[in-house]
Formats: sequence, C-alpha cells, structure tokens
Amino acid sequence: MAAPIDLEVYKDALLVLGTAGVVVPVMHRFRISPVLGFLIAGAVLSPKGLGALSPIFPAIDYVTITSPERVGKLAELGVVFLLFLIGLELSFERILTMRRLVFGLGALQVLISTALIGLFAMAFGQPPVTALVIGAALSLSSTAIVIEMMAQQKRLSSAAGRTSFAILLFQDLAVVPILFMLGVLDPSAEGSIAHGIAMALLQAAAALAIIVGVGRFLLRPLFHMVAQTHNHDLFIAATLFVAVGTSFATAAAGLSMALGAFVAGLMLAETEYRRAVEAAIEPVKSLLLGVFFFSVGLSLDLGTLIAHPLAIITSTVGLFALQALVIFGLARLYGVSKAAAIETASVLAPGGEFAFVVLTLALSYGLVSAGLTSILLTSVALSMAAIPAVWKLGRQLASRYAPATAADPQLSVLPNLDTQPKALVVGYGRVGRLIGDMLAEHKVPFIAADREPGVVSNARRDGKPVYFGDVRRLDFLKTCGLDTAKAAIVTIHMQSEIDQIVTAIREAYPKLIIVARAKDASHARHLYALGVTDAVPETIEASLQLSEAALVGLGVPTGLVIASVHQKRDDFRAELQGAAKAAGKDTRAFPKRK
Repeated sequence: MAAPIDLEVYKDALLVLGTAGVVVPVMHRFRISPVLGFLIAGAVLSPKGLGALSPIFPAIDYVTITSPERVGKLAELGVVFLLFLIGLELSFERILTMRRLVFGLGALQVLISTALIGLFAMAFGQPPVTALVIGAALSLSSTAIVIEMMAQQKRLSSAAGRTSFAILLFQDLAVVPILFMLGVLDPSAEGSIAHGIAMALLQAAAALAIIVGVGRFLLRPLFHMVAQTHNHDLFIAATLFVAVGTSFATAAAGLSMALGAFVAGLMLAETEYRRAVEAAIEPVKSLLLGVFFFSVGLSLDLGTLIAHPLAIITSTVGLFALQALVIFGLARLYGVSKAAAIETASVLAPGGEFAFVVLTLALSYGLVSAGLTSILLTSVALSMAAIPAVWKLGRQLASRYAPATAADPQLSVLPNLDTQPKALVVGYGRVGRLIGDMLAEHKVPFIAADREPGVVSNARRDGKPVYFGDVRRLDFLKTCGLDTAKAAIVTIHMQSEIDQIVTAIREAYPKLIIVARAKDASHARHLYALGVTDAVPETIEASLQLSEAALVGLGVPTGLVIASVHQKRDDFRAELQGAAKAAGKDTRAFPKRK
C-alpha cells in the first residue's frame, strides 16, 4: 500500500504555480504589473484573506494557502537569485567605481532615515529601543521589486537606476549589522556588547574572505570542466550549486543569504561564462521571485487593516513622505539631477522585504509587541504593493525636470554595465575572429559568442569581448545583446546549427539584419528562404577570390577585376534570392543589405 501523501504541501505549490501560470497572465492582459499580480493573489489566497472564511465555508480551504511559512522559505531563494544576477552585471572594479554613491549616499540614507523614523516612533510613545528597531526596519527599501521592475524597463543603466542601485546595495549590506544589533539588544543576550559585535564582524569578514578566496581559484576551472561536457542541464546544475552554496555559506556565518549570492555573482562576472550563467539562471530566478512577491502578499493581514485602518494608513503615508524627502535631499546633495532624484525617491520610499526579517526577529526577542509588529508589517506590505504605481507617478513628475541634454554629470563618470553592441558575432572560430577584427578596426561595438570553452578562453586572454554559451539557444543570444544589436553575423560551419539559429533569430527579430555563412549555393538558397539578409556561400566566395588572384596575376587591371568580381557576386546573390522566392518565400519581407 502506498504511503499517505501530504496533499496540503502539493496544494500550496499548485496554488503558487496557478498564480504564475494563470492569474498573472490574466492580469498582464489588463496591463497590471506581474509584481502587483503576485502581491494581490497572495493577499487573496492567504489564511487571513479567503482563508478567514473557512469556518463558514470549509471547502474554501482547497483554494487558500495552508502554510505561508513553507512558501516563505522557498521565496527566499528568489531574492538570492536576484542578487546573484545583480552580481553578474557588476564586478569588484565597478563596485569600487561606485563607492562614493554606495558608501556615501547609501550610508547616509540608512542612518538618517533610521534616526528620523525612530524619533517619530518615540514621539508616538514607543521606548527608545523599540523606536530604534522600527527605524532600522523601515529605513530599508525593496531590492527585489525595485531591481526587477527597473531591469524589465531597462532603467538600471539610467541615472535613477544607478543611484537606486547604489542605495539598495548599501541597504543590503546594512542588514548584517542591523541583525547584529538586534542580537545585542536582546534582553537575554549575555556578555559585553562590544565583544559580541567584534566577534560577529570578525566571523562575517572571515566567511567572506574564504568565499572570495576559494571562488577566485575554483569557479573558472569548475565551469570550464562543466562546459566541456556540452551538457546544458549540467551547466544549470553547476550554476544553481554555486548560487545556493555560497548563500548557505554566508547564512551559516550569520550573514544574509542574498549577500553570499551577490558575492558569487561578482566573481563569475569576471569570467567568460557570465553570459551563459545569466541565460541558465533567468527562468529559475523569475519563477522564484514570483513566489517571493506572492509570499509578501500572504503577509498582508486584512483583519489588522480593518481593525486599525487609521494607524496603518498614517504609518504608510508617513513612511512614503519621510523616505522620499530624505532620499531626494541626499541625492541632490550628491549631485544627482533633479529628475533622477525624484524618480529615485519615488521608487525607494516604500518599505522593503528585509523589514519582515528585522521585525519578526525583533518580535521573537521581545523588542517589539505583537500588535505593533502586525500593524507595521501590514503597512510595509501595502507600501510594497504600491511601488509600481508610485514609481510610475514619480517618473511622470521627473519627466518635467528632465534636462534637454543627455546625462547627469555625476553619474556619467560611472561605466555602463555593458556597451550596447551593434553586432553579435555567433561563433568565434577563424571566420568569427576575422570578422571581429574587421568590426573593431572600423570601431563597430560587438559581442561574440561561442560554445567551445577553449576558444573563448583564448579570446578573453587577448581582451576580446567573447562569451561562452550555447549559441543554438535564443535565450543565451538575447543576453548577448540581440535586443539592441542591429545585425547578427552567423559564422559557425555546421549547416543544421546555422539553420536552427537563423530560424530562431528571424522569428524573434523580424527586422534584424542577419548575415550567415553558407556551405554552398544550395545552402545559401535555403538560408534566403529562412529569411537571412545575406548568405555567403563558401564555395562561391572561394571561386571568386581565386578568379580575382588569377586575373590580376595575368595582367588584367586590378580595378576591372574587382568590379567584375563584385558584379558576379551580385549576380549570384540575385539568382539565389530569386530561387528562394520561387520556392515560396518572399525575401522582400526581410531587411536588405544597404
């Protein structure tokens, strides 16, 4: 007889998947943000939402979450993978470049917001210790929601995006000393405060040093070994192992799991496997982030909102106003333009996910009462749900102050996360290298991709912008800049792979220029039928070059030879395109060579 199955576990998972697969797409149809969709679904399906009606309608238990704690544990991985991807987009050098904004602007924001919020809490009758905890918890914004929204809108490289990220990065770092502070304030804690803080900081520094030291020596060989198997599933497994493993290591040392993932991403950003890792982790990250937003919705206590509407609304509006003023003022003090400061203030003013961690831990230590914790958590959850709308309003207001000239001077000295490539070279063998050299000579920004780790390693040693990944996968090519590129140049020699890549790119990017290598005239006709802009048959090009060399050697004037070769090439192209059109494919639907 089969063992009994705990259906409640599977029911909760099914409800989360149903939200991701059904509810959010329906909301997207009505132009509702996916983030807001997950938050609303979590609030409705929570034990304090529809679940509150179960005593009257017992059957409603089948469509409500039974264990928010179980969902919350899984949701933590969403933030872990988000910070891992953020680390991939940066590097240690870029962090050093941003140090003025991170450790200046970010530090002042946390300190001033904590102090002001704490003073307001004391004014409403809270003791100093409780006020300090409340100030620290509410001074932190939502890294998960803000970074995800800005990434979707391609705003991370803007002045507001850079400023927001700098503040969020310091806030994530500040979580560690805040949690240390709670342990020190715990009435049951033993030993001196100074000794406790010193030991905790020493332990944290040792853990990070070990992670960075081990990662520097082992990550590149590990991914090189996995890449040589040419097994995409093993590559995903290695990526998940590194992201989650470093998170567990920092958690064991008393640090944030997200901080460990961020450090791992920073180390991988220095390697040639960065793009392939991004493509591998993106689907997992998106789903787990959805679970995170869903879990935040679960924390919305509608009963508390009904019982204390004035207190919750007042604290929510007050948090918005105070945080917005502090962030706007500090951003202007650090030379950020008025438009970028307004946008940054609007998106960072609401509370964040770490408030749940800080306040829940403070409640367990007896530093905050249960009633006050419930009010504050509901207020924070409401403010997070309002982030998409508040950010939209902030952008509209910021547009009135946007300068006619381009960049904010303070942030223009920071390097872009990546130069926007105009061309993507698919394959970096002998043909790809020559094309890359020609593009570089004519100052055309490009990125190349190849799935042979040895080829990529050699190119990277020469300083070429070449990344490892499976060039047959469209999701990987997208991470290499297809969204911004004007042309894709397919140089690999396997006919089946060329056809697969051309088909995928043409379906996703109808207006992109595609130049593809072809084995012969027959293959070129086939590629034109698939929609390439230009197909270059190896046999025809070899014949033309041999003819050119022979004619010049026989004394025919070089100018006449070159002209006749160009004419012959155009004749072949017209013939091949005509054959493709006759076969039923109208090549006029695709971009033409200029």
